[in-house]
Amino acid sequence: MPTFCGAQKLNIITLSVLSLAMSTDAFAASITKGSTLKNPRVLSAIKLGLLFGCIEAIAPIVGWLIGSAGADYVEAFDHWIAFVLLVGLGIHMLLESRKEDDDDEEELAPNTKRSFIATLLTAVGTSIDAMTVGISLAFMKVNIYLAAAMIGLATTIMVTIGALLGNVMSGWVGKKAEAIGGVALIFIGCGILYSHTVT
Repeated sequence: MPTFCGAQKLNIITLSVLSLAMSTDAFAASITKGSTLKNPRVLSAIKLGLLFGCIEAIAPIVGWLIGSAGADYVEAFDHWIAFVLLVGLGIHMLLESRKEDDDDEEELAPNTKRSFIATLLTAVGTSIDAMTVGISLAFMKVNIYLAAAMIGLATTIMVTIGALLGNVMSGWVGKKAEAIGGVALIFIGCGILYSHTVT
């Protein structure tokens, strides 16, 4: 794993916040899924959580590999790359939280083969953010496997909860959770830039 003299080291608290932030879009999607089920079963919710969690855990590793390939060439401004990626992603999540998801229920509804494929694609779609974060992690002192495991675990738990409570929470939590995740990413990105420029 590449490391740099000026690279910012992420502590466990920051990684925990990052993991929760990464799970919010999948959480919002799982609430939509849960809202289409009259009586969501715990086993089904856990399976959905594991599907999203596994994909969400793989995504940052893929991003980290991509970022690592060019890491040696951008050491002088790696903190700016991390800042732009995280803050840009945070702003994107905030903007997305203000949109209406007219197609979500159709994409995630009933248990058919077509629905499973749609759910799988949704899981992949919500993991793109995690892959972007993985690219930024390539410029920091971080154990990518620990970070990926934490992101996957947080997503598994959040998606399971979202699927079980979708009927109750769909009207007022889903988009708010994504907005909170976006704000968290912006703060993390600003924190990385600040800590680098003052040290």
